[in-house]
Amino acid sequence: MNPALAERETAGAAGVMENVYLPKAAVLDRVVDEIHEVKTFYWHFEDAAEQAAFRRFRPGQFAQVSLFGVGEFPTSLPPSPTEEETFFTVRQVGSCTAALHGLKAGDKFAVRGPYGNGFPMEEYRGKNLVFVAGGIGLIPLRSAIVYAMAKRGEYGRIQIFHGAKTPSELMYVPNLREWERTPGVECHLTVDRASRDRAGGEEWTGNVGVVGSLFKKPGVTVPVENTIAFVCGPPIMFRFVIKDLLGMGFEERNIVSTLERYMKCGVGKCGHCCIGVAYVCVDGPVFTYEQIKNLGEDI
Repeated sequence: MNPALAERETAGAAGVMENVYLPKAAVLDRVVDEIHEVKTFYWHFEDAAEQAAFRRFRPGQFAQVSLFGVGEFPTSLPPSPTEEETFFTVRQVGSCTAALHGLKAGDKFAVRGPYGNGFPMEEYRGKNLVFVAGGIGLIPLRSAIVYAMAKRGEYGRIQIFHGAKTPSELMYVPNLREWERTPGVECHLTVDRASRDRAGGEEWTGNVGVVGSLFKKPGVTVPVENTIAFVCGPPIMFRFVIKDLLGMGFEERNIVSTLERYMKCGVGKCGHCCIGVAYVCVDGPVFTYEQIKNLGEDI
């Protein structure tokens, strides 16, 4: 059991174990459109004590979101614990996410968590960090990126490589622009197609090609020694990026990613997310590439 969950199970009043399956009431503050069918939902718990307890989550963990009368689904936690606001970034793909997308400021839903192991950022202190994200794969990596930048002196070089199909599908554009301007941080962007696919969109003048093509740009050097590579994106992108990183000399244990599964309980009880001998909800969702291979997972 992860430490955060153990803490919550023993934190109940008068020594009564807290029910980890019980969603807690939350209020939606505002909604921000990101890309097509993807929105960011800023929210807070009704109970201030719950809000304070939740903010002890770690980069890479996830939560379960409940929509009254509809159902529940797991989602990444893209904010960093160093940030003030809590939020989810969710693509509309089914009935539960459609219900979330239909909410407006002031509406209520429920949240439980945080769950999962998260990225062991403490273990990465003193190391170079390379983040490689394709499309909405930037969502689960955002927390670790912002966390590392907030504690900039604890890490070596920070490089961010993000690719999308078109310019209008680049995630977290305000963050990307900020990261591009941040001293000591390299942020490289690319798109598969440079066409303006949204009325009024700016003409794309940056790199065109898959995200792995950024590794070969003039002036770009990716350190291998003392470096952790974070990779998240569509399966085809993941396979090619892994091949690129291994070709550079990265060891499999120094490449980390997150696995997505339908995590119904979130605490290792229901078995829905079991892969081999591992439960994605408690043993993950963060795994090294070495672990993913040993699980026999075809990502």
